[in-house]
Amino acid sequence: MKHLEGYVSGAIYDFLKPIEEYWQPTDFLPNASLDNFFDEIKGLQERAKALSYDLIAVLIGDTITEEALPTYESWLFAVDGIKEASEESGWKKWVRNWTAEENRHGDVLNRYLYLTGRVDMREMEISTQYLIADGFNIQTGDDPYRNFVYTSFQELATNISHRRVGTIARKEGDAALSKICGFVAGDEARHAKAYMHFVEKIFELDPNEMMLAFEDMMKKKIVMPAHFLREVGLEVGKTFGHFTDAAQRLGVYTAIDYADILKSLIKAWNIENISGLKDSGEKAREYLIKLPERLNRIAERIKTPNLEYKFKWILA
Repeated sequence: MKHLEGYVSGAIYDFLKPIEEYWQPTDFLPNASLDNFFDEIKGLQERAKALSYDLIAVLIGDTITEEALPTYESWLFAVDGIKEASEESGWKKWVRNWTAEENRHGDVLNRYLYLTGRVDMREMEISTQYLIADGFNIQTGDDPYRNFVYTSFQELATNISHRRVGTIARKEGDAALSKICGFVAGDEARHAKAYMHFVEKIFELDPNEMMLAFEDMMKKKIVMPAHFLREVGLEVGKTFGHFTDAAQRLGVYTAIDYADILKSLIKAWNIENISGLKDSGEKAREYLIKLPERLNRIAERIKTPNLEYKFKWILA
């Protein structure tokens, strides 16, 4: 981590956008300072009425997980090689700038949902507060290798989810929401590329331990923050099953996608050709290469319930 610190400092804007030049939530939403504000709200609400129940549910779940950003920032600042670094180190600068880009996602999606009139915002806000207050264990500890495997996987997954919500929104008549989701998905793709690149650099320096970390995270399974969603009166995680059922029905994020992300990481990190491994690393590589096929066989047996669950978040 210390060896890569200088590199990261110089590479930040290879993956992030200049703040003044890139999008802000206001760019996509009705402007309260303009005379046509209420007409714009009316149009937004008319388009939102046509969106399917499952799509609204998935969009709310995605928004809540985006708004749990304080948790994500705090865990990255606790990672070895980051926590003890100076405030002006490359790693600390990366975390702050990454957080600043991510912060816009929850803002724009929250404001959109508020304006639709279809969401019980108090119920949604309670779920957001629960997710931050409860915290969650992603099983990485303070190890940077495991954390960067997790963030690589998670950013790819959120890219898929936001991109597909946007595609469905366009089909259901809401081009404005589709545009919002497209820009959010674009951010997630760049962030995934960054974390994947960090792992690639670690493989060059410490291949065996990086391979073992990758294997360990896949054996534990990548647990998404949405797994810890809960509504009023429910225990942690109870809401997740209903959320993921809606996502599976829509094809927004499925068990097949989980296996496909793993395959893409194996390819991106050139796992089959990594050199300098010990016996433990070779065994880890063999496990990883075979895992996507195993996951696909399991995914093919999964049956998604057809019945829609009635979320407390949604009014109509």
